[in-house]
Amino acid sequence: MVLIAGHAVNDVYQGAVPALVPFFVAERHYDYVAISGLTLAATVLSSIAQPAFGALTDRRSLPWLVPAGMALAGLGIAAAGLVDNYGFTWVVVALSGLGVAAYHPESARLARAATAGSHVGMSWFSLGGNVGFAAGPMLVTAVLGVTGLFGTPLLAVPAVIGCLVTAALLRRVLAPATDTARAASGRSDNWRAFGLLSVAVVCRSVLMFGLSTFLALFVQHRLHAGTVVGEAALVVLSAFGAVGTLLGGRLADRYGRVRTVRLAHLVTVVALAGLVLMPGPAVFVVVAAVGLVGSVPFSLHVTLGQDYLATRVGTASGVTLGLAVSVGGLVAPLLGLLAEATSLPVTLSALLVAPVVASLAVRRLPEPEGAVRPVVAPSPTLGFTGTRSGRAPL
Repeated sequence: MVLIAGHAVNDVYQGAVPALVPFFVAERHYDYVAISGLTLAATVLSSIAQPAFGALTDRRSLPWLVPAGMALAGLGIAAAGLVDNYGFTWVVVALSGLGVAAYHPESARLARAATAGSHVGMSWFSLGGNVGFAAGPMLVTAVLGVTGLFGTPLLAVPAVIGCLVTAALLRRVLAPATDTARAASGRSDNWRAFGLLSVAVVCRSVLMFGLSTFLALFVQHRLHAGTVVGEAALVVLSAFGAVGTLLGGRLADRYGRVRTVRLAHLVTVVALAGLVLMPGPAVFVVVAAVGLVGSVPFSLHVTLGQDYLATRVGTASGVTLGLAVSVGGLVAPLLGLLAEATSLPVTLSALLVAPVVASLAVRRLPEPEGAVRPVVAPSPTLGFTGTRSGRAPL
């Protein structure tokens, strides 16, 4: 379970940046422009860098990027509170984002190898990142609520421990994953299918970012309740999202990835429409449904991308885990403008465009043929069972 736990630790530092904002505003009096600049450094630059790291890992196996990226992610956040200089703070936050970017493509490649192409295994790996992202704000609030910004070095403790444990165990792996290009010899990259898949990933990102931003306010308004009710809706969304991530792997094993992804995006349209229309406390049932079905495709997007770009697994991982996902964050401010000009129900109704477009895109996806499971030695140190089989359907 080392890769799952490591993914959680790494993504803590993605979730930490938004939680740092109130402390920067309170102690350093940063304005909205300054805060937006830090968010840009941590998210957008990181997402753009991920395909570059992915392309690098396609050329050669670089497992050391996993512990090194984790360490850099933690150390960047640790340094952010030490010097009251915006330029320095921006740079170290950007370095933290680059650490996150360096971690993802190679760790996703190793997870694919360690799980022998298992959809369930990749869903657990993906869940680790979700848990870490959710835990980031809790860690920041618990530590800095007592120490203030000068306590940021304490935030590096999980990264340091995770780096040391991961590095030690990687050295004990009996054989590294076979180079993806060699494992996929005889197969060509399906860029058309990968492009359609990327559209679906972007649409899912827009939907989830939009819901994360406006769901609490929408539920408060719908039920004429306080902030506790709104926050409860976000907890329900996240909890059922975690269940949906794991469920996606199970359904893919039984019914196939493309069929599962198609159905999930289609049902998401119905569930989101129900969220807009459902009156009273029953809205929580629909919130749970949206979180569940909206997260079913998450890990399947990653493995499908890896199979469509069979000779560029790192690049595919970098795009599906990074570049395409960042678009949701860029669209969120536009949704905010729409909410100010109209209303929250109208804004959530506008979000229906995202799953509709995703559903249309995935209808044209082919099921990857002759998908290759990486050839690896058994790797109990990483917490997964390996295989020495050559070609096997995923």
